Amino acid sequence: MEYTLAIDNAPETVPGGTGILLLHPSTGETDRLDTDFLATDTDSMLVISTRTTAREVKQKLEYYEVDESKATILDTLSVERGYTRRRSEGVRYVSAPDDLSGIVSETETFLQEHDGKLRVTFDSLTELIYYADEDGALSAVKDILDLLDEYDAVGMFHLADEVHDEETVAAFRELFDGVIELSEDGTITSTFEA
Repeated sequence: MEYTLAIDNAPETVPGGTGILLLHPSTGETDRLDTDFLATDTDSMLVISTRTTAREVKQKLEYYEVDESKATILDTLSVERGYTRRRSEGVRYVSAPDDLSGIVSETETFLQEHDGKLRVTFDSLTELIYYADEDGALSAVKDILDLLDEYDAVGMFHLADEVHDEETVAAFRELFDGVIELSEDGTITSTFEA
């Protein structure tokens, strides 16, 4: 299955199973890229958030006019912060942002329960590393990328590159089929495996 990418300076399409690393400055405006990725050529989408709560993700989707009826949000923060959390059709929870097995398991459940063109975004790996650790985050990302491949889905994973050392960024880069880099001035460049 081919997926359209509506992202400047990136390939027009990518095959199912493609994992994309979005490298960005910590102050970078990634919401537009994220929502363009989610809204294009999609039957169902999973938004994994280690940075904001489900309520904030919903506000982002609404602001950028993404069809919320297609979205499932995996909120990793609300339980730990003690917010009210009621599972609903469009919102799932794990116990904490470092619940790596829970995040992987919920991703697999989403992919099993939905058909058609499926997209996953993970915002953000930087927070995941902060809450868990680098090795755990790398392992969880590998597991999710394997699931994308198995279910012919595509995913985009955010990483604030300036926050991490070069070795960490390189370790994550190696896992992905494509890398999109957003610079401070908003310029987008990309590198994809041929």
